[in-house]
Amino acid sequence: MSRLNTNQLSLAYGNRNIVRELNLQVPDGLITALVGANGSGKSTILKSLARILAPAQGGVYLDGKLIHRLPTKEVAKQLAILPQNPSAPEGLTVRELVAFGRYPHQKGFGNLTSEDNRMIDWAIQATGMSAFGDRAVDHLSGGQRQRAWIAMALAQGTEVLLLDEPTTFLDMAHQMEVMNLLEKLNKEQKRTIIMVVHDLNHAARYAQHLVALKAGTVLYEGHPETVMTCDMLRDVFNIDADIIPDPRTGAPLCLPYGLVEDQESEASPSLVAANVQEPIERQRVQAMA
Repeated sequence: MSRLNTNQLSLAYGNRNIVRELNLQVPDGLITALVGANGSGKSTILKSLARILAPAQGGVYLDGKLIHRLPTKEVAKQLAILPQNPSAPEGLTVRELVAFGRYPHQKGFGNLTSEDNRMIDWAIQATGMSAFGDRAVDHLSGGQRQRAWIAMALAQGTEVLLLDEPTTFLDMAHQMEVMNLLEKLNKEQKRTIIMVVHDLNHAARYAQHLVALKAGTVLYEGHPETVMTCDMLRDVFNIDADIIPDPRTGAPLCLPYGLVEDQESEASPSLVAANVQEPIERQRVQAMA
């Protein structure tokens, strides 16, 4: 089942085509990770799924309806997005930030209702930020700030969360802190989470569904154990790597050891996209088998 999907979606910035005829089904109740090299279209796709970027052709569908034709508040009640490197006004407290998540539900003068306050309290508690409710967001550590922003997204009360590189610029401990929180939200509350991830080992460990992109085209899609292969790493990232099972979780671990040096690595994105169109369906079937 998929509440959120695309149909022949093409995306562009001006005259520059980024994504072409994308057909993507986001599995409900799972963590989906979008992976790919820089410029592969990951963040662009996420923006379109969140109704931030309008399609050049095709469309994004939420519960069978074109998302770009739905009222903004209606969409905001069903999905929330956390962009890259969000910033809050100086001095804004965690509770004040989280309260912004209730905006889609407010009427009239926007006064907080008892339900709004209940959801704010719950979101702060769920993200482990109860001790920081009155603390200024700009006085928090990197991991704490990310948890505060995730709390704001949770306060929207949506079933779908979209996150663009949620661990960027965080140290290893804070990265695990954020990823463990997302895993908890997915397992305990069945939240559907779609996230752009640079760290392939994070993607394989925490996601149940991987989408590997190159030049705006899906090359591989499916469970991490079938997608995280040496062929995928060569085709998508132009690297040679060993894949071994994580000794603790069993998830595939990527150990890169070299770059693939061939003519394709020097090709333009448009030529790469043309070259991968023919085998895409075969690769997708293999990955999802």
